[in-house]
Amino acid sequence: MIPWLGAEPGFPPDERALSEPNGLLAAGGALTPVWLLAAYRRGIFPWFSEGEPILWWTPDPRLVLVPDELHVSHSLRKTLRRRRFQVKADTAFAEVLRACAAPRAGGPGTWITPAMRAAYLRMHELGWAHSVECWRDGRLVGGLYGMAIGRVFFGESMFARETDASKVALAHLARLLAERGYGMIDCQMTTAHLLSLGAREVPRARFTAALRQWAHDGPPPQRWAEDAMRGFDWH
Repeated sequence: MIPWLGAEPGFPPDERALSEPNGLLAAGGALTPVWLLAAYRRGIFPWFSEGEPILWWTPDPRLVLVPDELHVSHSLRKTLRRRRFQVKADTAFAEVLRACAAPRAGGPGTWITPAMRAAYLRMHELGWAHSVECWRDGRLVGGLYGMAIGRVFFGESMFARETDASKVALAHLARLLAERGYGMIDCQMTTAHLLSLGAREVPRARFTAALRQWAHDGPPPQRWAEDAMRGFDWH
Protein backbone atom coordinates (compact mmCIF):
# COMPACT_ATOMS: atom_id res chain seq x y z
CA MET A 1 0.00 0.00 0.00
CA ILE A 2 1.30 3.46 -0.86
CA PRO A 3 0.52 6.58 1.21
CA TRP A 4 -1.84 9.37 0.14
CA LEU A 5 -0.04 12.71 0.30
CA GLY A 6 -1.38 15.69 2.23
CA ALA A 7 -1.81 19.34 1.34
CA GLU A 8 1.85 20.34 1.78
CA PRO A 9 4.74 19.02 -0.33
CA GLY A 10 6.34 16.07 1.41
CA PHE A 11 7.24 12.54 0.38
CA PRO A 12 7.95 9.31 2.25
CA PRO A 13 11.48 7.88 2.26
CA ASP A 14 12.61 6.30 -1.01
CA GLU A 15 12.90 2.94 0.71
CA ARG A 16 9.12 2.78 0.96
CA ALA A 17 8.72 2.72 -2.82
CA LEU A 18 7.28 -0.49 -4.21
CA SER A 19 9.44 -2.94 -6.11
CA GLU A 20 6.41 -3.90 -8.23
CA PRO A 21 5.53 -1.72 -9.97
CA ASN A 22 9.10 -0.52 -9.71
CA GLY A 23 9.39 2.77 -7.88
CA LEU A 24 5.77 3.66 -7.12
CA LEU A 25 6.07 5.78 -3.98
CA ALA A 26 2.91 7.73 -3.28
CA ALA A 27 -0.35 9.17 -4.64
CA GLY A 28 -2.07 12.50 -4.33
CA GLY A 29 -0.48 15.89 -3.87
CA ALA A 30 -0.53 18.46 -6.65
CA LEU A 31 1.28 19.43 -9.84
CA THR A 32 2.08 22.96 -8.72
CA PRO A 33 5.62 24.35 -9.06
CA VAL A 34 6.37 23.92 -5.35
CA TRP A 35 5.34 20.26 -5.47
CA LEU A 36 7.26 19.54 -8.67
CA LEU A 37 10.46 21.19 -7.47
CA ALA A 38 10.30 19.35 -4.14
CA ALA A 39 9.79 16.07 -6.00
CA TYR A 40 12.48 16.42 -8.63
CA ARG A 41 15.10 17.49 -6.13
CA ARG A 42 14.41 14.18 -4.37
CA GLY A 43 14.52 12.20 -7.62
CA ILE A 44 10.74 11.72 -7.68
CA PHE A 45 8.57 12.38 -10.72
CA PRO A 46 4.83 12.22 -11.55
CA TRP A 47 3.55 9.63 -13.99
CA PHE A 48 -0.09 8.63 -14.32
CA SER A 49 -2.86 8.18 -16.87
CA GLU A 50 -6.05 10.13 -17.42
CA GLY A 51 -8.60 9.31 -14.72
CA GLU A 52 -5.97 8.20 -12.18
CA PRO A 53 -4.79 10.17 -9.15
CA ILE A 54 -1.35 11.76 -9.37
CA LEU A 55 1.18 8.96 -8.88
CA TRP A 56 4.78 9.66 -7.83
CA TRP A 57 7.70 7.40 -8.77
CA THR A 58 11.34 6.82 -7.87
CA PRO A 59 12.50 3.63 -9.64
CA ASP A 60 15.53 1.57 -8.68
CA PRO A 61 17.83 1.41 -10.57
CA ARG A 62 17.73 4.80 -12.29
CA LEU A 63 18.86 5.48 -15.86
CA VAL A 64 21.21 8.46 -16.19
CA LEU A 65 23.33 9.95 -18.94
CA VAL A 66 26.46 11.97 -18.17
CA PRO A 67 26.38 14.77 -20.77
CA ASP A 68 29.89 14.24 -22.13
CA GLU A 69 29.37 10.46 -22.31
CA LEU A 70 26.68 10.58 -25.02
CA HIS A 71 27.48 7.94 -27.64
CA VAL A 72 27.35 9.56 -31.07
CA SER A 73 27.36 6.86 -33.74
CA HIS A 74 29.10 7.31 -37.07
CA SER A 75 25.78 7.78 -38.88
CA LEU A 76 24.50 10.28 -36.31
CA ARG A 77 27.75 12.25 -36.50
CA LYS A 78 27.33 12.46 -40.28
CA THR A 79 23.84 13.84 -39.79
CA LEU A 80 25.13 16.39 -37.28
CA ARG A 81 27.93 17.50 -39.60
CA ARG A 82 25.53 18.01 -42.48
CA ARG A 83 23.34 20.22 -40.25
CA ARG A 84 20.23 18.72 -41.76
CA PHE A 85 18.13 20.25 -39.00
CA GLN A 86 18.05 23.71 -37.53
CA VAL A 87 18.23 23.24 -33.76
CA LYS A 88 16.69 25.80 -31.42
CA ALA A 89 15.86 26.02 -27.72
CA ASP A 90 12.70 27.22 -26.00
CA THR A 91 10.97 28.60 -29.10
CA ALA A 92 8.13 26.06 -29.32
CA PHE A 93 7.76 24.44 -25.91
CA ALA A 94 3.98 23.98 -26.19
CA GLU A 95 4.32 22.41 -29.64
CA VAL A 96 6.98 19.98 -28.42
CA LEU A 97 4.76 19.08 -25.48
CA ARG A 98 1.83 18.37 -27.79
CA ALA A 99 3.97 16.29 -30.13
CA CYS A 100 5.33 14.22 -27.24
CA ALA A 101 1.77 13.69 -25.97
CA ALA A 102 0.46 12.49 -29.33
CA PRO A 103 -0.37 8.76 -29.50
CA ARG A 104 2.46 6.60 -30.84
CA ALA A 105 1.81 3.97 -33.49
CA GLY A 106 0.90 0.70 -31.78
CA GLY A 107 1.43 2.22 -28.34
CA PRO A 108 -0.86 2.84 -25.37
CA GLY A 109 -2.55 6.14 -24.65
CA THR A 110 -0.41 9.06 -23.59
CA TRP A 111 0.61 9.67 -19.98
CA ILE A 112 1.09 13.38 -20.76
CA THR A 113 -2.42 14.30 -19.66
CA PRO A 114 -3.93 17.79 -19.95
CA ALA A 115 -3.06 18.34 -16.27
CA MET A 116 0.55 17.36 -16.92
CA ARG A 117 0.75 19.62 -19.97
CA ALA A 118 -0.58 22.56 -17.98
CA ALA A 119 1.91 21.88 -15.17
CA TYR A 120 4.97 21.77 -17.42
CA LEU A 121 3.82 24.81 -19.40
CA ARG A 122 3.76 26.67 -16.11
CA MET A 123 7.25 25.42 -15.27
CA HIS A 124 8.41 26.63 -18.68
CA GLU A 125 6.93 30.07 -18.04
CA LEU A 126 8.90 30.15 -14.77
CA GLY A 127 12.16 29.18 -16.51
CA TRP A 128 12.49 25.64 -15.11
CA ALA A 129 11.28 23.56 -18.08
CA HIS A 130 12.94 23.68 -21.50
CA SER A 131 12.56 22.34 -24.99
CA VAL A 132 15.11 21.53 -27.67
CA GLU A 133 13.60 21.57 -31.15
CA CYS A 134 14.69 20.33 -34.56
CA TRP A 135 13.30 22.26 -37.52
CA ARG A 136 13.43 21.47 -41.22
CA ASP A 137 12.08 23.82 -43.87
CA GLY A 138 10.17 25.72 -41.20
CA ARG A 139 8.50 22.59 -39.78
CA LEU A 140 9.01 21.16 -36.30
CA VAL A 141 10.22 17.61 -36.98
CA GLY A 142 11.62 16.49 -33.64
CA GLY A 143 12.58 17.52 -30.15
CA LEU A 144 12.51 16.89 -26.43
CA TYR A 145 11.60 18.61 -23.20
CA GLY A 146 12.51 18.37 -19.55
CA MET A 147 13.39 20.28 -16.40
CA ALA A 148 16.69 21.95 -15.54
CA ILE A 149 17.11 22.14 -11.77
CA GLY A 150 20.48 23.02 -10.34
CA ARG A 151 22.93 21.26 -12.65
CA VAL A 152 20.70 18.29 -13.46
CA PHE A 153 18.46 18.01 -16.51
CA PHE A 154 15.45 15.80 -15.86
CA GLY A 155 14.42 14.46 -19.26
CA GLU A 156 10.71 13.90 -19.76
CA SER A 157 9.95 12.92 -23.35
CA MET A 158 11.11 13.20 -26.93
CA PHE A 159 9.60 12.73 -30.38
CA ALA A 160 10.70 12.48 -34.00
CA ARG A 161 8.84 12.97 -37.24
CA GLU A 162 12.00 12.45 -39.30
CA THR A 163 14.86 9.97 -38.87
CA ASP A 164 17.40 11.02 -36.22
CA ALA A 165 15.57 14.24 -35.29
CA SER A 166 15.20 13.35 -31.61
CA LYS A 167 18.79 12.06 -31.47
CA VAL A 168 20.05 15.33 -32.92
CA ALA A 169 18.08 17.23 -30.27
CA LEU A 170 19.57 15.05 -27.53
CA ALA A 171 23.10 15.46 -28.91
CA HIS A 172 22.74 19.24 -28.84
CA LEU A 173 21.28 19.16 -25.35
CA ALA A 174 24.13 17.00 -24.06
CA ARG A 175 26.74 19.30 -25.61
CA LEU A 176 25.09 22.38 -24.11
CA LEU A 177 24.83 20.81 -20.66
CA ALA A 178 28.43 19.60 -20.76
CA GLU A 179 29.62 23.10 -21.61
CA ARG A 180 27.58 24.52 -18.74
CA GLY A 181 28.90 22.06 -16.18
CA TYR A 182 25.81 19.94 -15.66
CA GLY A 183 26.39 16.68 -13.81
CA MET A 184 23.84 14.39 -15.42
CA ILE A 185 20.68 13.90 -17.43
CA ASP A 186 18.02 11.88 -15.63
CA CYS A 187 16.44 9.50 -18.15
CA GLN A 188 14.04 8.03 -15.56
CA MET A 189 13.18 4.64 -17.10
CA THR A 190 15.53 2.21 -18.83
CA THR A 191 15.08 1.68 -22.57
CA ALA A 192 17.31 -0.06 -25.09
CA HIS A 193 17.31 3.13 -27.17
CA LEU A 194 18.75 5.26 -24.37
CA LEU A 195 21.26 2.57 -23.39
CA SER A 196 22.53 2.60 -26.98
CA LEU A 197 23.14 6.35 -26.64
CA GLY A 198 25.39 5.94 -23.61
CA ALA A 199 22.96 6.08 -20.70
CA ARG A 200 23.59 3.68 -17.82
CA GLU A 201 21.73 2.35 -14.83
CA VAL A 202 22.80 3.38 -11.34
CA PRO A 203 21.37 2.34 -7.97
CA ARG A 204 18.71 4.71 -6.68
CA ALA A 205 20.75 5.50 -3.57
CA ARG A 206 23.68 6.59 -5.71
CA PHE A 207 21.39 8.69 -7.90
CA THR A 208 19.75 10.49 -4.98
CA ALA A 209 23.15 11.10 -3.39
CA ALA A 210 24.27 12.74 -6.63
CA LEU A 211 21.14 14.91 -6.58
CA ARG A 212 22.15 16.29 -3.20
CA GLN A 213 25.30 17.56 -4.90
CA TRP A 214 23.97 18.64 -8.28
CA ALA A 215 20.32 19.63 -7.91
CA HIS A 216 20.84 22.46 -5.42
CA ASP A 217 23.72 24.35 -7.04
CA GLY A 218 23.28 25.96 -10.41
CA PRO A 219 22.01 28.91 -12.41
CA PRO A 220 18.66 30.49 -11.56
CA PRO A 221 15.66 29.46 -13.65
CA GLN A 222 15.56 31.33 -16.95
CA ARG A 223 14.54 30.77 -20.55
CA TRP A 224 17.38 29.48 -22.72
CA ALA A 225 18.51 31.59 -25.66
CA GLU A 226 17.01 30.45 -28.97
CA ASP A 227 20.48 30.05 -30.49
CA ALA A 228 22.12 28.53 -27.39
CA MET A 229 23.22 25.49 -29.42
CA ARG A 230 24.23 27.22 -32.63
CA GLY A 231 27.74 26.72 -33.87
CA PHE A 232 28.62 23.41 -32.18
CA ASP A 233 31.47 21.69 -34.02
CA TRP A 234 30.64 18.04 -34.76
CA HIS A 235 33.86 17.13 -36.58
